[in-house]
This record gives sequence, structure tokens and C-alpha cells, in this order.
Amino acid sequence: MVQTSLPWEIPRRQFTVTSLTESIKRALYAEFTDIWVSGEISGLKLAASGHVYFTLKDSECQVRCVLYSRTARFVRFKPRDGVEVLVRGRIDVYAQKGEYQLIVDALEPRGHGQLQVAFEQLKQKLQQEGLFAQERKRKLPPYPKRIGLVTSPSGAVIRDLLHVLTRRFPGLHIRLYPALVQGEGSTEQVARGIEYFSRTGWAEVVIVARGGGSLEDLWTFNEERVARAIAACAMPVVSAIGHETDFTIADFVADLRAPTPSAAAEMVVPTREQLLEQLTALDNRLRHDLRYRMADAHRRCHQVGMDRAGASLHRLIGRRLQRVDDLEQRQRDCLRSALRRRKEILAGWEARLRNQDLRVRLAEAHRRLDAGQNQARVAVRRHLQRAGARLARANTRLEAIDLRLRLATARARLDRLNGRLRERLVAQLQGKVSALLPLAAKLEQLSPLRVLERGYAIVHGADGGIVKEAAGVRSGESLRIRVAQGEFGAKAE
Repeated sequence: MVQTSLPWEIPRRQFTVTSLTESIKRALYAEFTDIWVSGEISGLKLAASGHVYFTLKDSECQVRCVLYSRTARFVRFKPRDGVEVLVRGRIDVYAQKGEYQLIVDALEPRGHGQLQVAFEQLKQKLQQEGLFAQERKRKLPPYPKRIGLVTSPSGAVIRDLLHVLTRRFPGLHIRLYPALVQGEGSTEQVARGIEYFSRTGWAEVVIVARGGGSLEDLWTFNEERVARAIAACAMPVVSAIGHETDFTIADFVADLRAPTPSAAAEMVVPTREQLLEQLTALDNRLRHDLRYRMADAHRRCHQVGMDRAGASLHRLIGRRLQRVDDLEQRQRDCLRSALRRRKEILAGWEARLRNQDLRVRLAEAHRRLDAGQNQARVAVRRHLQRAGARLARANTRLEAIDLRLRLATARARLDRLNGRLRERLVAQLQGKVSALLPLAAKLEQLSPLRVLERGYAIVHGADGGIVKEAAGVRSGESLRIRVAQGEFGAKAE
């Protein structure tokens, strides 16, 4: 807002459009923050964002309204054109169009707010008196034969109840007390129907039923007279009012609430097939119990005669088991001793292996293996030479006496001896090689060269000793580093 004045003019208030709009907005917001407005919905539009836009009007005026999506989720009915509503909200100014509008925070049908307040007040009163307490709820009889109905004699509710009851268990006795379930006089008729069944004691269970509807349609069952009649009824009462989402005072007072009238009939009466299945299960259980009792009696009779023999047998078995335990303990001790001796031997061998140069042992093992192979070759050659000499002498003797048969026999025998000799020498060599190879493999696995091949190195100081700590090396000291393939010098820094 900018104020300008001239010496010869009266001071005037000058606004920009924005400042004027903001001033009006602040004034309206301060005055009309939380107000209730009644009227008729007109021109309702649902935007893609979820916001609801409509006009609230009466016979002379109208005001634009907006119901934001975050608030529309909590409205318990679907607004539509022509519906009389009561709106709570605040006045705001839509600056882009220079219009004022009502921001809606709550929306309910005309008259619904008063009924809801009455509902909550009566609910709180009866709850404080204990009429809703769970401990006063009575269980329904499992197989009722006489069922009382309090509902309208016309309409779909009575037809659904009779259809379900007769279908699930034919032959039931059903008595209807006709009553209005909506409008003037319905409260007295419903209460008198419940009181009739309580007074006569004819029914085993009473079902109070009505179809769905609005809060006003179901208000008969929110009256205190009906609630106290249900609480004072001598037999259990099932409330089947409206649909599953509808709740009335009668639902809280009744011994059982059913979501629908048809569901009430199913909850009160079991099917004949279920009863037959239960009887069959009981019969099977009785047979099983009888068989068990007979078997148990037979066992006890047999046990009386077997007690003495059983006691003697148990003592004998106990002694044998004790002997088995002793033998097992001795066996465990022997195994522990043998395992301990083996561990000691293995530790000694490991110590000897650690104290010796594995490379020398490996070279020695290779040398001994080569020497053994050479000795075996020499022995085989020498043996073959001797055998050849004997064969030559034998051939000379055979040629001298010209005995072909003896020569063939000798040759066959020589071949057998030669084959056996070769097999024996090969077996001896293989045995020595087999005994030597595991040792060589162990030496190879324990060789420090394997460690060096994985990227490690051995560092020798100037005195030739192995460096184990960095603190023992002097700056400038010459070092010798050995890796898997060779060695090289270095200088410490």
C-alpha cells in the first residue's frame, strides 16, 4: 500500500491489486476461520488431482467451495448435486481470479450431525452402565429348535432368513413377531417384540433383523428403548442390522452381532451335515477310547504276571549294560592314549622337519631316488647278463647233446624266471617310489620356496641373519633380499 498526498488534496489510500487482495484475504481469514455453512450442493466437479469443486447455494445467494483431496478421503458419504449439506471450513481468497471461496474441512448431510451426536451420547451412557461389557454376553445354544424373529413381515430380510434357516436345518420351529423397522412407531414395536419373546420364554434365541440404509433409516435400532429391551431379554439376542459396515447401538448391546441377516441365520443354526459330521467324529472317538481302554486293561493284566520276571530281566540287563559301559570307557581311554601317542610322534616329526633344511632333504630324496633307479637298472642288467650266460651254457650243453625237448623246456622256464624277476624288480621299485613320493610331496609342501612363490621374501641383514623386526635394522645398512627366483641387494632407509 502506498499513500501519497499533495498540499491542496485530501490524503488518499492507494493500493495495488495484489496488496488489496492480500488485505481482503487477511481480513476475511481473521473473521471467518472456523464457520459452519448450510446449503445445497450445485455444479459439483471432481478434478484429476482428487480435489472436489462445487457451489453451495440457497434461495438467494451462492458461494464457491473447494474440498481438497486429503480431506475428501475422510468424508463418509459421496456428495452430489441437489444434496442439502452442512459444511465446516474457512474463507479464503483465490487471488488469480479475485474471488473468495470456502475451504471445506468437514462435510456431512443436513441433520446428520445432530443424529451422530445423539448416537455418541447414548453409546457413552450405555457403555458406562456396562451394557456393552463382554462378560455379560451369552453364548448361543449349539442346536436351537425354536427361533424367534423380530423384523418386518414384508421385504427381502424375512425371505432370506427363512430360506437360510430351512435350508440349513429343516424342521425348525420359527415364530415371527411382525414389527415396523423404520419410521414412526417402529421403536415401540421392535421393543415389544423382544419383550414378548423374553416374557413367554418360547424361543431359545432371538434374531432382530433389518436391511441396510442410511443413519436415519437405521435410527430405530439406536433408540434407548430398543437397547434396554435387548439387554433385559431372557435369552440370547442376535443383532443383524444393515450391512457389514453399518453399526448401531443394538449391535453393541446384543449378545452377538451378525454382518447381515443371512449371516445371522448361518451363525445361529448349524447345517444338518455339520451335525452328522460331529456325531460321526464322536462315534469314532468313542470307539477309539473303548479300544484304548481294552488294550490298557489287557496290558495291566499282562503286567501283573510279568512284574517278577520283568524285574529279574531288568537286573540282568542292567548288569550287562554296566559291563558295556565299562568296556566303552576302556575303549575311549585306549583311543585317547593312542591318539595322544600319535600326536606326540607327529609333533616330533614336525619339529625335526622344521629343524632341517627342506631343500637339502628334497635334493637328497631325489638323489636317493635316482640312485635306487640306477641300482635297479644295474641289478637288472647284471641279472640279465648272468641269465644270458647261464642260457648260453645251457644252449651249449643242449647243442652238445642235441635234446630239443629239454632246450624248449629250459627256454620256457628261463622266460618264466625272467618275467618273475622283472615283476619282482618292478614291484620293489614301485614300492620304494611310492614310499618316497609322499615324503617328497610333504617336503615340497613345507618348503619355504612355496611361500616365496606366493610373493613373500626373506630379508638377510649385513651379518647374514634373517631380519624379523624393523627396529633391528640400521639406516644405511646393506640388506640381501631373497625371492622365489633369485636374490638381490638393497639398502635400508
